[in-house]
Amino acid sequence: MPVHRSESSRGGHGKGAGLGLALASAVAFGGSGVAAKPLIEAGLDPLHVVWLRVTGAALVMLPVAVRHRALLRRRPVLLAGFGLLAVAGVQACYFAALSRIPVGVALLVEYLAPGLVLGWVRFVQRRPVTRAAALGVVLAVGGLACVVEIWAGLGFDALGLLLALGAAGCQVGYFVLSDQGSDAGEDAPDPLGVIAYGLLIGALVLTAVARPWTMDWTVLTGSARMDGDPVPAALLLAWIVLVATVLAYVTGVLSVRRLSPQVAGVVACLEAVIATVLAWVLLGEHLSAPQIVGGAVVLLGAFIAQSSTPAKGTGAPVAGGRAAGTESGLPARETAA
Repeated sequence: MPVHRSESSRGGHGKGAGLGLALASAVAFGGSGVAAKPLIEAGLDPLHVVWLRVTGAALVMLPVAVRHRALLRRRPVLLAGFGLLAVAGVQACYFAALSRIPVGVALLVEYLAPGLVLGWVRFVQRRPVTRAAALGVVLAVGGLACVVEIWAGLGFDALGLLLALGAAGCQVGYFVLSDQGSDAGEDAPDPLGVIAYGLLIGALVLTAVARPWTMDWTVLTGSARMDGDPVPAALLLAWIVLVATVLAYVTGVLSVRRLSPQVAGVVACLEAVIATVLAWVLLGEHLSAPQIVGGAVVLLGAFIAQSSTPAKGTGAPVAGGRAAGTESGLPARETAA
């Protein structure tokens, strides 16, 4: 006898899957730093590491791009925006900011993106947002300030802060563009195709910026040191390309499709916490008490934001009596159907 699941149970399953994908994306993105830092210390320029990361991922996803080549004709603006903002823009602005302001300050400014996403949804798209999502953003940003120990590197550099804000804006583009067309049914652009072409476009843009022909390629044939232990440089690069880029983007975009940009953005704040913990475990960079407390606050903010927000396409009520359709950006009549 077939078992019919209720809308709420299906919605809970979709929300759980989306949250799991968002966490996997945060872990994958957060693991990029611990692999990139040994390569940089071995002699590679940070911008060259970014170019290797994006270009390698673009080559891995090239068969997917060929399979979905119709997207070039159907969604050229979406592909160009994803490549310029979600791939090249975030990386270039963030690393340019690092050359002028402390890492912690740059990271905190970049992760103002969830708050900017809420502003975009509320004031540009004119959709309601829950109080829980707003509270989650406030807690997550406050916790991040402790994780990156912003008080240890306070300094004002107008251009550096502007570049960090540019990285935050590009990250907003990542969450918003990842959600584009998710309610179009069979006409929705395939997320893997969007990622593949975004990486290809990003690689072309970064090639002009990074000038890889000036890179010391011999570094990749040797080894780098991770907390004093030698590790093959090629293995670290493979991790950055396959896990910290391909897997990270795929799980990240899929999580936005199942959750909503604002909730996925708050969960993405865990990336900074995960990066700090991995640096503690793998690189011997010890955590202070404020960093541990800050990480717990970020976790609390992410939990509050996602716990009261339904998955897309469900009719479950949320805090304040709003329908799920309004929170996820879908008309209420479509979710009711």
